[in-house]
Amino acid sequence: MASLKVPATVPSPEEDAKQLNEAFKGWGTNEGVIISILAHRNATQRNFLRTVYAANYKKDLLKELDKELSGDFERAVMLWTFDPAERDAYLAKESTKMFTKNNWILVEIACARSALDFLKAKQAYQARYKTSLEEDVAYHTSGDLRKLLVPLVSTFRYDGAEVNMMLAMLEAKMLHDQVEDKEYNDGNLIRILTTRSKAQISATLNHFKNTYGTSITKYLKKDSDNEYVQLLKAIIKCLTYPEKYFEKVLRQAINKVGTDEWGLTRVVTTRAELDMERIKEEYLRRNSVPLDRAIAKDTHGDYEEILLALIGHGHA
Repeated sequence: MASLKVPATVPSPEEDAKQLNEAFKGWGTNEGVIISILAHRNATQRNFLRTVYAANYKKDLLKELDKELSGDFERAVMLWTFDPAERDAYLAKESTKMFTKNNWILVEIACARSALDFLKAKQAYQARYKTSLEEDVAYHTSGDLRKLLVPLVSTFRYDGAEVNMMLAMLEAKMLHDQVEDKEYNDGNLIRILTTRSKAQISATLNHFKNTYGTSITKYLKKDSDNEYVQLLKAIIKCLTYPEKYFEKVLRQAINKVGTDEWGLTRVVTTRAELDMERIKEEYLRRNSVPLDRAIAKDTHGDYEEILLALIGHGHA
């Protein structure tokens, strides 16, 4: 369900490195070559390419890209060229900074990745920033947000498909009692959402809806102007229907006055190798417009080209 298109016959990393090095030479950068190579290589191929580039030209490919490119195009290329764990570590760090603070990105990384991928991101975070993600989140949040986000980024969820139906029934009632009384910061509610496997949470929420006649998010919608409650809804969506969550991020990024390039770039670069085809289907269903057409309408130039390439528009 990835949208990334890799050629049937991929040039050697030595050839890719040579082409990129040539693209950087002269007065102007050949952005077309950069897109034609990087936007059509998977994470393993990109990592190998970076290693070969460093060995052959004694330069860091990421630093060369940073030096040669600018604007939204640079951000998209840089995020995409990162190893996925390295990219998530970078995004998590940005989300905890004072001027780029964004708790929704923490939710995305903690809930929309596999348990192993999230663990790798936290390891990359420690290696890069010499501190733990848990430590930084605890430092930069307070009150109910800290009570929710610290356990969320501290967890290592079970990733299996097994479900305990008796537990699902019990915890569905717990959740109902808490949201009915608007006890959104209750320890049991936080514990269930931050520790249970995705399969177990789905079973619990399905039982909730079947028993009480409506979804838990409908209860939470009553207080959706509250950031804490909004994050609870985001956690639930990312754990159970990530394609719906990311469709909404894209819709809000595109369908407004002034495009939110940061949100658009983040979703495309983090989901192109995972579930972008499902997100595209959801976007079309929700908006009656293909995602590639919406992106082409709101972006332009090299930035538009790399986004369209990553969502699978055109040939590899």
